[in-house]
Amino acid sequence: MVQIADNGMGMPEEVKARLFEQGLTTKGVGKGTGLGMAIANQIVTEKHCGKITCNSIFGESTIFTIVIPR
Repeated sequence: MVQIADNGMGMPEEVKARLFEQGLTTKGVGKGTGLGMAIANQIVTEKHCGKITCNSIFGESTIFTIVIPR
């Protein structure tokens, strides 16, 4: 298990609900492809039979947890 945490401002529920969708970006037009989290999720789940989750509280912080079985 690997956990990555930050002390940023977290994310709203609307973003968190769609976080692993291909094409989702919170950046301006032409500034992001929206592939990063979708690809990360695909690698963890399909290649390693694992799971990636996000626990984020808007206004507080975010923690990503990656679990890969033995």
